[in-house]
Amino acid sequence: MNGGIVMEEEMKTDAVLEEHVETMDDYAAELEASFKRVREGDTITGTVIRVTEDQVFLDLKYYAEGIINKEDLSSDPEFNPLLEIHMGDEITATVIKTDNGEGNILLSRKLQNDQAAWEKLKTMMEERTIIKVKVAEVVKGGVVVHLEGIRGFIPASKLAAEYVENLEEFSGKTIDVTVITADEENRKLVLSGKEPALLKQKEETSKKIAKCQAGVVMEGTVDTIKDYGAFINLENGLSGLLHISQISNQRIKHPGAVLKEGQTVKVKIISTADNKISLSMKAVEADEEEAEEIFDYKEEGSAFTGLSGLLKGLKF
Repeated sequence: MNGGIVMEEEMKTDAVLEEHVETMDDYAAELEASFKRVREGDTITGTVIRVTEDQVFLDLKYYAEGIINKEDLSSDPEFNPLLEIHMGDEITATVIKTDNGEGNILLSRKLQNDQAAWEKLKTMMEERTIIKVKVAEVVKGGVVVHLEGIRGFIPASKLAAEYVENLEEFSGKTIDVTVITADEENRKLVLSGKEPALLKQKEETSKKIAKCQAGVVMEGTVDTIKDYGAFINLENGLSGLLHISQISNQRIKHPGAVLKEGQTVKVKIISTADNKISLSMKAVEADEEEAEEIFDYKEEGSAFTGLSGLLKGLKF
């Protein structure tokens, strides 16, 4: 009986030993790594095993670890390895030194990142993608930002919908921009905040115009006078065209004969087609004259609208 138990235990032990018999296949990766030779300029991929404020350490499946210093991780001065990189991440980088003096391989991810970044920036430029950027620095003639880790420039004339006199107002500010130049060869990245700003203005104006109804009368101020009419700034913040033919019932040679810049006028919206507001002064005059006629007619007492008025004076 005891002999059977002992034999059974031996069989189990043999089975366990068989399961743990190691072969050359178990060391294939290590063997391959030991014969692999890393040269400067090579592109290799490693797994993040440690992250500090200044460095990232990679397992390269090699006898030496890979190290990427903070300045070789990104071109963005605000890049924070502790926030952006995590244990287990895979990073592809370029070998810049096979031995940093401590037996480790020194790597740079900037080259890989920059190549991918420029491709992305070119796509943004072609598609006119609107992205947010933070103004990092005010310089002569504009401001500096960083997009995809690349230093970019926004000229003062392209910073907002209108020219900006005081650039310092934009220091540290986050704005919407589009890419207008992405020249990788000359490392020239130019952005525009004006394009998105004008687009936003247009969208807001379209929404306001959509709320305007033909027939509404409102006050406005004469902004500019042209040969063909005058542009009126309305009380709702919009602007409309008062064509010369809509200024007066009488024929006039020039809008300036009736209007002056800064003058307050009462106008009627006659059209909002194609997101353009068309106005009329003579339509307001016509409405007022019609109202006066109706008022005078009723005052004279010659019009009766009630049944008693119709029956008055009749004999039955």
